[in-house]
Amino acid sequence: MVVASGVRITWQELPEHVQAGVEAILGDRVVAAESQSGGFSPGTADRVRTASGGRAFVKAVSPTQNARSVELHRQEALVSAALPPDVPAPRLLGRYDDGEWIALVLADVDGRHPVTPWTRSELDAVLATLRVLAAATTPCPMPELPTVAALLGVDLSGWDRLAADPPDDLDPWAAARLPELVALGAAGVAALGGDTIAHTDLRADNLLVAPDGTVTVVDWPWACVGPAWLDTAMIMVNVNLFGGHDVDALLAEHAHPLGARPADLNGLLAGMTGYFLDAARRPAPPGLPTVRAFQRAQGDATLRWLRTRLEATIQRP
Repeated sequence: MVVASGVRITWQELPEHVQAGVEAILGDRVVAAESQSGGFSPGTADRVRTASGGRAFVKAVSPTQNARSVELHRQEALVSAALPPDVPAPRLLGRYDDGEWIALVLADVDGRHPVTPWTRSELDAVLATLRVLAAATTPCPMPELPTVAALLGVDLSGWDRLAADPPDDLDPWAAARLPELVALGAAGVAALGGDTIAHTDLRADNLLVAPDGTVTVVDWPWACVGPAWLDTAMIMVNVNLFGGHDVDALLAEHAHPLGARPADLNGLLAGMTGYFLDAARRPAPPGLPTVRAFQRAQGDATLRWLRTRLEATIQRP
C-alpha cells in the first residue's frame, strides 16, 4: 500500500534566522526536535521541546522545497488563527513569515495517527468528532472562507479533463461511461452547498488520536464552507482505500442523518475519483515523489466503490 508521505527537511536544516523566529514566538530556545512522518509536504513537521520544557509543533517551508506548499502554509495560518475555540484543532501560537520562509508554530498535540487499515474503535471516535465539528461550525462562523465549489470545483471536475484527453490506462468501465461520469461529477459539485466549515482533506495522516481516545483534526489549509456531511463522506474515501469496513453502511449511519442523499454521495465520489485519476497522471511536484502513486491508489479504489454503488442503483427494482 502506498502511504501518504512526502520527503521532509528537518528542524536542523532550517536557516538560523527561521529557527530564531520560531524561538521568539515560543519565548525560549529549542533544545530538541523530533521529525514527524506522514502527510504530503516537503517542509518540516517537528515536535519541538524548549529549554524550560515547553512543547510545540513546528511546520516550515520555503519555495526551494515547494512553492505551492508555501501558499498552503499561509492559508493554514489564516484558518488556524480564526477557527472557533471549540473546534478540535491545534491552537496557533504564532507564525514566522519573512516572504520566503514561513513557519507555523502550533500547540503540540499528544497523539498519534489512526492505525490503517482502520480499526472500528478509532473510526467511531473520528466519526463522533466530525459530528461535533459539524455541529460546532453550523452556521459557519468564518464568513471569509470560500465555498467548496469556489475552492475545489476545478479539482472535482477531473472527468472533464479525462474525457478530453483519456489516458491509455483508463479503466475500460470508466472509458465507456465518460459522459455519464462528467455529468455525475458536475452534479456532485452542485450538491455541495451548505453552511458548515469543512476540512476537506481528511485522511488518517491528518488526524491525531490521544491516549484518552479523543481526536484532533490537523492541517487546515483546504477549509471551506459546505454541507454538514462532507467531511464524514470524505473520510470514507480513506477508509475504503485501506479496506475492512462496509463504507456504504457507514455512510448510511453517519452521513445520511446529516442530510446526504445517495445521489449527492455518488456525485462527490465521482468528483473525487476524477480528481485523483487526473492528478495522478501529472509529473510529481517538487519534493513530493510519492503523491502521484497515492492519488492513483485512491482513484482506483474509489472508482471500484463508485462502480459498485452505481450498478447497485441500476439493479434495484
